Amino acid sequence: MPRIFARSSLLLLVSLACARPSLIAADIEWTGWLGPQRTGRVEGYTPPASWPDQFEKQWQVDVGTGYGSPLVADGRVWQHARLGENEVVWCLDLATGETIWQQSYETPFKIGGGAEFHGKGPKSSPELADGRVFTLSITGLLSAWNAETGQQLWQRDYSTKFSPNHPYWGASTSPLVDGDRVILHVGNDEGGTLIALNAATGEELWRQGKDAPSYSSAILVEIDGVRQVIDWNQRVLTGVDAATGKQLWETPFPQVSSDQNMPTPSFHEGHVIVGAENRGVRSFTPRLKKDGDWTVTENWHQKDVALDMATAVVNDGLLYGFSHYRRGQLFCLDIASGEVLWSGPGRTGDNATFLSIEGYVIALTDSGELQIVAATGDGFEQVASYKVADTPSWAPPVLLKDGILIKAENTLARWSLPEASDKRP
Repeated sequence: MPRIFARSSLLLLVSLACARPSLIAADIEWTGWLGPQRTGRVEGYTPPASWPDQFEKQWQVDVGTGYGSPLVADGRVWQHARLGENEVVWCLDLATGETIWQQSYETPFKIGGGAEFHGKGPKSSPELADGRVFTLSITGLLSAWNAETGQQLWQRDYSTKFSPNHPYWGASTSPLVDGDRVILHVGNDEGGTLIALNAATGEELWRQGKDAPSYSSAILVEIDGVRQVIDWNQRVLTGVDAATGKQLWETPFPQVSSDQNMPTPSFHEGHVIVGAENRGVRSFTPRLKKDGDWTVTENWHQKDVALDMATAVVNDGLLYGFSHYRRGQLFCLDIASGEVLWSGPGRTGDNATFLSIEGYVIALTDSGELQIVAATGDGFEQVASYKVADTPSWAPPVLLKDGILIKAENTLARWSLPEASDKRP
């Protein structure tokens, strides 16, 4: 059974930037992987008129390892991480970093060869919806927690059907909540299934297919009036009716040898954009025909850039991503044509995570550098850069109205904009 604590493990390093209650009370809510819509777009954020020379560290907490994104709502932060052989779910005060509650459960895991550097996870980001936090362990154990108290509501283990219940390097898909359903792909490299569970009880509602899960996460979109889950597994990119689990369409995009399917698909004006390790970036358009069947058209296949583990974001009709070619470089691509408009300097790193805001794209590299890049197709323009972590940072950042949350190798830190950094009018 999980263990629950109510004590603080806070390490308060800097108190120069005091919490601003008026901002925190109305802060941005970030409820899951890539935000509420899984787009990486931060709505309601006003960039500063000029970016400051540096951010100020407000607090830092030792939370453990893992690549999961923090969640933010109602003045609280939730973080899923690992301490020793346990996976831990934290609930912290956003203003101070103090622990409100903590849950832990034993999660032994043997790292697959070639992934030792990435540790034992978790690699999935939690999801917050209707007062519940959903977590997926690196071993594929799905849990639901009361967001207010930390009480475990239910837990589902599919290891009796799929042994082990995770791909070779561990489960990394992030649970997706749609109304009263929580949706995810379970299984291992030999096979699996896309499932929907009742979010309140964990009861299975539907399952679809027998394909093995990839390291990607599903998204929820509406195409031609049909609300659907777009899931990229080890064999195909597919659309599934969110309410019933009926498969609507599929198009081949398989893993090839050690080249894995990892990034989350992007969606813009009917285009489903997917990038793959050593296989470029491709755009597809699913369409509903008059007879009720679906067709899928490939619009373009750009081979000059590719996505390894990094998920791209959309800003004003342009796709911004991180190609693993040339040992890591940012790029901008026109979604309509597939043309690469610019590529940044090479040797940037092994990975970058992105946020999209008005006028800018925010990129956090695995070396802990936060880059503010102008959202324009005219050329690479780095507006500002900040060192926000001294250890590897693979988890996506979370932008606040007055700062940012950074999950590094073992820590979670809140950085704040200096008081003098005026917002745009």
